[in-house]
Amino acid sequence: MLSRIDRIQLAVPDAPAAAKGWVGLLGAELAGQDRINGLGAIRHRLRAGTGFVELLVPDGPGPVADAVAERGTHLYAAGAATPDLGALAAHLKARGISPLAEAGQFHLTEQDTGIDGLRMVLSADEALPQVGDIDFFYEATILSDDTAGITRKLNALFGLDERNYTEIVSEVFGYRGTLTLFEKDKLHRLEVIEPTVSGTTMDRYFRKFGQSLYMAFAETKAINRIAERAAAAGAGFTLDRPEDRPAHLPSDQLWLHPKTLGGMMLGLLRPSMAWSWSGHPERVEAVA
Repeated sequence: MLSRIDRIQLAVPDAPAAAKGWVGLLGAELAGQDRINGLGAIRHRLRAGTGFVELLVPDGPGPVADAVAERGTHLYAAGAATPDLGALAAHLKARGISPLAEAGQFHLTEQDTGIDGLRMVLSADEALPQVGDIDFFYEATILSDDTAGITRKLNALFGLDERNYTEIVSEVFGYRGTLTLFEKDKLHRLEVIEPTVSGTTMDRYFRKFGQSLYMAFAETKAINRIAERAAAAGAGFTLDRPEDRPAHLPSDQLWLHPKTLGGMMLGLLRPSMAWSWSGHPERVEAVA
C-alpha cells in the first residue's frame, strides 16, 4: 500500500535556521507554508529531490510544541506516499485507526502506529520534478531492540509484504536489522535496526532517546559537489570514499551531520550503491 518515502518532517523552533543547510548544501527550494491545526504547528515546506522536507514550528500548544520542548530539533516523522490514499484510509479504519486528516494527508501518532518512536505522515503519491541535488529520498531509519516485533507491526499496519524484505548486518557500523522494502526491486523502505556495538554514534543515540527515528537516506548523482560545498561551508560531514579512487569519480557515501541540516542526520549515496546491502549487490554500478 506504500510506494515510496516521499518526505521527512522535522520538529524545529526556527524554520529559517533549519532550512539553511537544506537550501545551501542540497539546493532545496522553499515551497510555501501553512498551518497544521492538529499538530499545533506552522509547516514550512521545502522541495528536495522528488519530494519534500517539511519543517514544523510550534504555533501554540500541541504535539510539535511538546516534541520540541522534550528533544529540541529532531526528525519528527517519516513520510511515505501511497498510490491510493482512500484505500489506505479504509485499511487503517478497519484496524481501528483514525489518524489526523489534514492538508490532504494523514498524520499518524505513535498511538496510531502502535510503535513507540514512530510517527508518520502519509500522502497521495504524485510525480514531481527533481529539485536540487538530491535525486530522491528512499529510507527512514528506526532504532529498536525489537526489530522483529517492529517489522511484524509494520506488516500489519501498512499491508507490507515481507517477501520483499532483506536482512542487513553491518560490522563496520555495528548494527543489524531489516529493510522493509515496500515494493519488489525498488529501494524505498523503512529500515528497522538495532545497534550491536557499544559506544558508536548510533548506540549513544539509542541509549539517549530509546526506540526512535534516527535518520534518513537519499540517492544523489551530485555526491562530490555536495561534499565540496559542505567542506567549504565548514559543515559537519563524514565521507566514505576508497583512497585510490580518482578525484573525478564519485564517492560512495556521505553523511551530513545533524547540526548541518537543522537537527537530523542525512545519508547520501551515489546511484545504485544502496543495492549492495539491499538484496541485489549485482545492481551496483561500477564507477568509471
